[in-house]
Amino acid sequence: MTLQALPTRREDLIARLAQPNHYDLAIIGGGATGLGVALDAAARGFSVVLVESHDFAKGTSSRATKLVHGGVRYLAQGNIALVREALHERTTLLHNAPHLAQPLPFVMPSYKLWETPFYGVGLKMYDALAGKAGLGATEFLGRDATLKLLPNAQPHGLKGGVKYWDGQFDDARLALALARTAATRGALLVNYCAATGLVHDGGKVTGLTCEDRETGRSFRIQARCVVNAAGVWVDEFRQKDGEAVGRPVKPMVAPSQGVHLVVDREFLPGDHALMVPKTADGRVLFGVPWLGKVILGTTDTPRHDLGREPDAFRDEVAFILGESARYLYRVPRPEDVKSIWVGLRPLVKPPDDDGDNTKGLSREHTVLVSRSGLVTVTGGKWTTYRAMAEDVLDKCFDKKLLEATPAGVTTDLRLVGGDDAGLVRPPLCNPPGGHSYGSERPLVEQLPGAARELGGGLTEAMVRFAARHEYARTVEDVLARRSRLLFLDARLATTLGPDVARLLQEETGQDPQADAFSALAQHYVRLPV
Repeated sequence: MTLQALPTRREDLIARLAQPNHYDLAIIGGGATGLGVALDAAARGFSVVLVESHDFAKGTSSRATKLVHGGVRYLAQGNIALVREALHERTTLLHNAPHLAQPLPFVMPSYKLWETPFYGVGLKMYDALAGKAGLGATEFLGRDATLKLLPNAQPHGLKGGVKYWDGQFDDARLALALARTAATRGALLVNYCAATGLVHDGGKVTGLTCEDRETGRSFRIQARCVVNAAGVWVDEFRQKDGEAVGRPVKPMVAPSQGVHLVVDREFLPGDHALMVPKTADGRVLFGVPWLGKVILGTTDTPRHDLGREPDAFRDEVAFILGESARYLYRVPRPEDVKSIWVGLRPLVKPPDDDGDNTKGLSREHTVLVSRSGLVTVTGGKWTTYRAMAEDVLDKCFDKKLLEATPAGVTTDLRLVGGDDAGLVRPPLCNPPGGHSYGSERPLVEQLPGAARELGGGLTEAMVRFAARHEYARTVEDVLARRSRLLFLDARLATTLGPDVARLLQEETGQDPQADAFSALAQHYVRLPV
């Protein structure tokens, strides 16, 4: 069989959008949740259209801590059902996208004698819940073994540690793989196409209106079922729906922001991640080796404004650097930060909660159906995106919006690039390169410029592939989400902007917004003062 990749020519996508189709499912939002629903529905044979106001995974879905996890910290909350579901989905994700998601060993250092047995027993329970889906057995470590696995751990006062297993992934590229796999099943997905309103008929939602952000052209989409998967912005469409039918709604999302700092691998050499279960203020701290760098984070701070590029607060950066200094011998300083980025979590709050204590809010997802039939899904996390999608479709069936079909079609559905049996898979902690494309690597290397590296593992051919087959329109699309260089080293990404812009101009004939990217990159290196 000849390996092929679907083209993503903008003109063709817009021409399809303009056709007077009546879809089974119209989805607002191209993050993990919306893309997961699109893939599941398309795989079941439903006709699907998805519109995203910016790029796929532009928001929260590209700003995770890069962990595919069962939720170790949820054990402490006693949420066994959530942990068990997440562990099952972890296995599924690692199987379906082996080029983008892999097992990762963690070490939890102990500086008090009671910590190793206390946390070790909890992690043994984690293993037990995972059962056959476990990635490796939890191990109790002595002091020397802990320092061997975490060479830069603070040796003073170190008693030992615990080693356990979870997963890590490339979130933005996984989102892209979901979009492209859904497209192979017939779904129409259009980025830079903003949903502008809902269409009602007789008090029922019958579709949506949207606008191509490149041309300003408007479209009206008819659908049997409309899914609102706009992440932290779902309340905007819930309110539009409520106003249209005369039923005002209360906001259901309490946004919380998580800040991440990226530093060089010298601060965490080796291939083991650091996990601190309880920092000075009770939060969790991770040090995760990822794509040649180390991610330090994260925070959990209530946020009421919903900017697309939220700023970190000064005390959040101070918290991450300060806690890192407690656990690392060689301490990262502000000038060592290569990139800083912030994600907004759409935490679901109880009706009478003001959302100011986000650490106590549920991490589970919620699916609601309004009186008019608008299906809203929010909350949850990347690891369980597939289960969330099944829950959304179950709700559509329950409300008779769609005819029921059996679930489980995506349980063993390899994503594009995932058919790489027998291929060598370098660990995700290694610097990026051609291996990130899995089984599609030969397709990339056939394109012009495969031998010319621009920097940071990015070649001319990768930029062309992004434009031809990965929906890329702007320099930001390429350097933030097709390549992850903006998140890894914002200064390096800035230097590559002109070359990427030139190639995109060649490929698309459109303005690649190089100046906007240059300004954005400055935002990723600027620490709050």
